[in-house]
Amino acid sequence: MKITKEGIDLIHDFERCVLEAYECPKSKELPTSQKFWTIGWGNTYYADGSKVKEGDKITQEQANRLFEIVLNNKIAQVKKLVPPTLNDNQFSALISFVYNLGIGNFRESTLLKRVIADKDDPDISYQFSRWINKGTSFETGLRRRRKAEAELYFK
Repeated sequence: MKITKEGIDLIHDFERCVLEAYECPKSKELPTSQKFWTIGWGNTYYADGSKVKEGDKITQEQANRLFEIVLNNKIAQVKKLVPPTLNDNQFSALISFVYNLGIGNFRESTLLKRVIADKDDPDISYQFSRWINKGTSFETGLRRRRKAEAELYFK
C-alpha cells in the first residue's frame, strides 16, 4: 500500500499551503487558552513536536519538508491499523482522512471498523460523510473533502 499522487493532490487541494501561521478555523470557537495555530500544509506542530505559534513563518521548502515528514508519519500509523489488502486508492483516501482528523479519531471510528470488516462495504462511503462538523463555518469544505475521499476510496 502506498499513497498515490491523487491522494497527495487531494490533501494539498483541501489543506492549501500558508507560509505564515494563522489561527486554525476550528480554534476560533475555543477559549483563548486553547487556541492553536496552523502553518504550511495544515500543520499545527513541527517535526520536532513543538507547537506552531502566532507569528511563525516558514519557507515553501520547509513547508514541503514538514508535509513529507507528517505524511510519512500518518502513513506508518494507518498501515498498523488497516488490512494489507487495501488498494492504493483506498489507502490514499484514508491517509487524507487521517491527515485532516488525526489518528485518534480514525482509530475509534466506525469507518475503520467497516474497512477492517469488509474493505468494499458500500457503507464506508457514508462513514466518510459523517465527519463534517455540521453547523460550523467549515462544514461545506469538509462535506466536499469527505465526498472526494469517498470517491477516491471507491475508484
